Amino acid sequence: MPLGSFIDIDWARPWFAQHETRGRRWQQAALAGYAAYLAELNADALAAAQSTGRGQPLRFIAQDDLPEGSAYEAHIAATGCVPTRHNLHDFFNALAWFAFPRIKATLNARQAAAIDVLGVGRTRGGVRDALTLFDENAVLFASSDAMLAAALRGFDWRTLFVAQRAGWEAAVGETIGEARCEVRVFGHALLEKMISPYAACTAHAWVVEVPHAYFTWPRAQRDAYLDETVSVTLAADATPDALNGRSFAPLPVLGIPGWWAQNEIPSFYDDATVFRTGRRAR
Repeated sequence: MPLGSFIDIDWARPWFAQHETRGRRWQQAALAGYAAYLAELNADALAAAQSTGRGQPLRFIAQDDLPEGSAYEAHIAATGCVPTRHNLHDFFNALAWFAFPRIKATLNARQAAAIDVLGVGRTRGGVRDALTLFDENAVLFASSDAMLAAALRGFDWRTLFVAQRAGWEAAVGETIGEARCEVRVFGHALLEKMISPYAACTAHAWVVEVPHAYFTWPRAQRDAYLDETVSVTLAADATPDALNGRSFAPLPVLGIPGWWAQNEIPSFYDDATVFRTGRRAR
């Protein structure tokens, strides 16, 4: 694959900064070649002793090693081996396995269970679609303020991004005011899109209620809390109609305070093609 795609990762961007320490090392391995890249991933997997959806030790294999006719998620659950291409999409997917291992394992377990029941088929079904949305395009919206979560769910962008701007923690280690909410990017396809940011780039936000003390914790403790809380919710939310596309709230990511210089001007949020009225208007 073209090496330029790995070179293009700007670790100063807040959406990439959460992965910088591990990501820079993997980036250098990826630039050295496919074999070196897989070796680096597997060295970390061995050290971390993490598991996939059915308790198998996490490992990374070349995409061509996925047996013909095997379903991707089912293979991961059964063997622990994640088929991984030498590209940015799978690079960010692997990073997610280390940033939020319990969430990734829970998503894998539920996808594999759905395949066991329904097979692969032409369509995934509502629950598998929602699980895929989460895996590919979710952000975790952590909030200790119910008003901010309500503003997000209600498409009240002026409240969320302008009036309550001081409540945002914008980046790792950077607080605008007294933080009451923050976003952590989970979806690997979303991270891939953010290599070249554009105004309409919209995430599927999963709202996580956190205690007020959360924003005093170090980053590792916050991530562990999110990983445990969300994975427990996803595992328990197993009724057929409980998880669907409406489980998420749309969030235009370049509207997040501190993530994009242009949004420091309130008129940035006037673009109704990006900051839509959504279901409130209906």
